[in-house]
Amino acid sequence: MEIIDVLGKPCPIPVIESKKALAKKDTSGVLVKVDNIVAVQNLEKMANGYGYGFSYVENSKDSYDVTISKDEKSPPTPNAAYNGLPVARRDAAHRGLIVVISRNTMGEGAEELGKILIKGFIYSLTELPVLPECLIFFNSGAYLTSDGSNTIDDLRKMEERGVEIFTCGTCVNYYGLQDKLAVGAITDMYGITEKMASASNIINI
Repeated sequence: MEIIDVLGKPCPIPVIESKKALAKKDTSGVLVKVDNIVAVQNLEKMANGYGYGFSYVENSKDSYDVTISKDEKSPPTPNAAYNGLPVARRDAAHRGLIVVISRNTMGEGAEELGKILIKGFIYSLTELPVLPECLIFFNSGAYLTSDGSNTIDDLRKMEERGVEIFTCGTCVNYYGLQDKLAVGAITDMYGITEKMASASNIINI
């Protein structure tokens, strides 16, 4: 089993390095050393997406050993997503609108007004005749998917109707929101890049 030491390495390096190692024919599995729980969660999504065995051990608050085994395969999770990218990729004709929100306000000027506008924008998305395929939040946009945000109810309504909602794990760590995610799932920059690259239409806020 190959050992991958990515302690101190930012997202999405742990996932990318693990994926490269697992792609080797002579590699039965990997032991990945990471230093935060978000990296563990991203590795679990990747393992589940490919149907690989997954387990981890928490050595301390900043040290985790993640084991991913190709020999302990299980059926991929139905509709499973590897960092936001469905294992069974949608046909290009069915890839719809992706909305990328990089801040917790909208536009320039008064912050209070910006927060009112972003709330109205997200509500307006719920009223579209065809909902977005996916919403991605990063930088201060991570606050919008966290406890206390006035956008949570609207986001949950869209999620219940099949809209995928992802928040950047690095951003969640940076702002100390690890235990406050209220809707959707964590992803990494590789997943964000894959999603945006596969989209037919993107709105950037």
